[in-house]
Amino acid sequence: MKIALAQIRPKLSPDNLDKHKKFIKKSSADLVIFPELSMNGYKVKDALIEDAFNEEFFRSLKFDKDVVLGAAIKDDGRIYNSALYLGDSFHRHNKVHLPTYGVFEEGRFFFRGKDFSCFNTKFGKTTIFICEDVFSGDAINFVSKQKPDLIIVISASPAREFKEGKLLIEEEWEALLKSMAILSGGYVAFCNRVGFEDGLGFWGGSKIINPKGEIEVEAKYFGEELIECELNHHLTFTQKYFLRKEV
Repeated sequence: MKIALAQIRPKLSPDNLDKHKKFIKKSSADLVIFPELSMNGYKVKDALIEDAFNEEFFRSLKFDKDVVLGAAIKDDGRIYNSALYLGDSFHRHNKVHLPTYGVFEEGRFFFRGKDFSCFNTKFGKTTIFICEDVFSGDAINFVSKQKPDLIIVISASPAREFKEGKLLIEEEWEALLKSMAILSGGYVAFCNRVGFEDGLGFWGGSKIINPKGEIEVEAKYFGEELIECELNHHLTFTQKYFLRKEV
């Protein structure tokens, strides 16, 4: 089965559905993954009140393949930074760790999610994280215990200083994503956005990492791109076998 990462430049508005449809149509994959807040843009701030979606809107969308996207979701008087899996399975993950340091202000505008969870898809046991979730010890602990077959990470990660031709933040991301792949014995699909908003430049570099911690495919810096990867389920089985627990 094949996964695609749609590394896009969303508008700073709730008017991004047509761009999603365009990339979904271009892909031959079974699952297309978009970045964090791909339906709203990242620096929404006070516009959240008007621009947030209801979950029912996404439940009504029909595509010819599974889709993961990011959106601001209204739920019982609260607004969450959410990732939604749309397909035979419907699943919503609300971002648990909301950064409020440096250039980040998410804690001012969103409510935090409660926990991480796994759900079943055509790819097997699946889990979703949103950006800062991954920079937490509990996320690493979760995947090492649950051992999902597919870990989806959507992100709006801004660029940080270059070091020997590579972004420092990308080195940090790769260390965490590769650790997750090795500890779970599953694939990790990381989709980061591109473009500029309110002084922030998002670097892209989306990638799929196999269960051995190797990068299978990788997108360029700073430009929109669609990349695809066929998953090797024999490799997943082999790596999980080596990680099995004694009973």
